[in-house]
Parts: sequence; structure tokens; C-alpha cells
Amino acid sequence: MEIITVKDLTKTFTYSVKEKGLRGSLHNLFARPTLQKTAVNGVSFSIERGEAVGLLGPNGAGKTTTLKMLSGILYPTAGTATVAGFVPWERRRDYQRRFAIVMGQKTQLWPDLPALDTFELNRRIYDLDPREYQRTLDELTDLLGVGSLLQVQVRRLSLGERMKMELIAALLHRPELLYLDEPTIGLDILSQRSIRDFLRHYNRQTRTTILLTSHYTADIEAICPRSIIINHGSVVFDGPLGEVSEVFGHKKLVSIKAGRDLTAGELAPFGAVRELQHNTALLEVERPRLEECLQRMFGALPVVDLDVKDIPIEEGIAYFYEKAGVSAP
Repeated sequence: MEIITVKDLTKTFTYSVKEKGLRGSLHNLFARPTLQKTAVNGVSFSIERGEAVGLLGPNGAGKTTTLKMLSGILYPTAGTATVAGFVPWERRRDYQRRFAIVMGQKTQLWPDLPALDTFELNRRIYDLDPREYQRTLDELTDLLGVGSLLQVQVRRLSLGERMKMELIAALLHRPELLYLDEPTIGLDILSQRSIRDFLRHYNRQTRTTILLTSHYTADIEAICPRSIIINHGSVVFDGPLGEVSEVFGHKKLVSIKAGRDLTAGELAPFGAVRELQHNTALLEVERPRLEECLQRMFGALPVVDLDVKDIPIEEGIAYFYEKAGVSAP
């Protein structure tokens, strides 16, 4: 059953251009040129209830703008969207109780107060039953391992600890939908892993629908079975992230270390040379020729170490970025 349906959603921003200097400022008082930027351009997709879906794309692709329209923060220029039977930008109270949004670069917590105070405020805003609220709070703090930090000033928490508190604040009213905009940005590796593990577990246990934007491929791989790649405001891919790597599925990367310095000329018969430095090299080899190339390589070169791996999924994503006519960052 679909919980989110988006059709031809478009958002265009109009902004003014200010000329430099005092003369330019005076001229702008009477005539100020304007420009338009289409941040989201005819985006269409649907999401089933309980799905975890990732939105990938370079800076300026339209990911955050899409989330803001689905949460009702922004009005679209054109197109339609229904979420849980509601039109988001109508901002009905019943819909606002059904979702939560967490933005990695913005906070709803009061920095000079303990997170517990913000939680209590949210309890009153959503008119939560005190016993149910306490039960949910205990469950979330236990899952995230922050029970001992509830009465610590937010400003004294680490970035990872603050993000865990943000998630708790967002989930106290048990929303049907959770929008996440770069939730692991700036976090260390251990904190990123902890957040990913929690979100994956929470999605499976509660069937809360998750729509996640991130620059980290690892976030999407760990949490979201399905990915939507947006570039230049348009959808260029929609499906399992593993299919992205199939763009280069007919090729393998072979890393080789030899007992002497290598040359591009002697490596060329085995595959395309990507990197070469003294006695180490990285080759791109056609999958059907892989076994033959490896046998010939061992016979022709003093191989010390060798490794075969798939082409990184990031390269497949970069391909889809460029497919829309905009280079990946």
C-alpha cells in the first residue's frame, strides 16, 4: 500500500541579482533583475508503507527541497503529492502528527538545556499520554545507549550524542513517516555506524516509513533497500542500489603488486591501466577475460600479491549523476 505518491513535483525559486557598489545599489532600487532556479523538476515516485528509501544526489540536486515539500515546509510550483492521504503543504494538524523530520544541520534541541526538557516539551505539544511517553522514551534511550546523558546540557554532548537525542525527540510521538536529511553528516565512523544500526532496526521493528537523503553511500546501503538518484532536479534512477554497480558489472578491478617495477606497455595486454606506481598497478579487466588474464599475468609477471574486486558503487552513482548532464562533485 502506497503511503507517498509524488507526480511531476516541481519547485522553482525566484531570486534577485544585486549589482556591486553604491551605484549598483542605487540602480537596484528602481530596477532589480531577477533569475529563476528550478531546484526540483518534474519528480515522480511512490513509496510503499514501511519502506526505507534513500535519496542520493550531488549538492543542489533537489533532495532537501523534495523533503521540505513532502513535510509541508515548502509549497511546490507545480505537481502533486499525497502522503498518508494528505496534501503536505496544506499543513493539517492530523498530518503533522504522522511524520517527523530530522535535519543533520539543524536542531530542535535547546543547547543550554538537557535534552530531557525538549522531550517533555514535545510530549505536551503532541499531547502524549505520560505513561506511553515514558515507555517510548525508555525504549529509545535504551536502543541508542544514551540513558545516562538525558540530564546533560545539549551543548556539552558530542555531535553523535546530539544526533541520537534529535532522533529520540523526533520519534517520541511514534510517527508513521520519518524524513531524514543528512543525519550522519560530520559524525565519526563509530557514530555513523551506531545511527545506521538503530535506523535499520527501528524500520524493521516498527515498519516506520523512512525517506533518507545522504552523501554517504554507506548510509543508503545499510538502511535502504531502494534508492532514488536525483540530479539536476530530476530522477535519473529508481531501484535497488546494487543495480547501480551493474552499470559496470561486466568489468572487474585487478590490483597487482610485483617483485619489480612495472610498465604500462607490459600491462596493456591484460586490461586498461587505471593506476601505475613503481611495482603496483590497478587494472580494469573485462569479466569474461578475467580468468585467462590472471593465468597469463602469473606466467608473465613476478606477481607478489593480487586482489580482484568489483568496481566501486560510487562510480555507478557518478555515472547517473552525469547522465543528467551535471558532473558529480
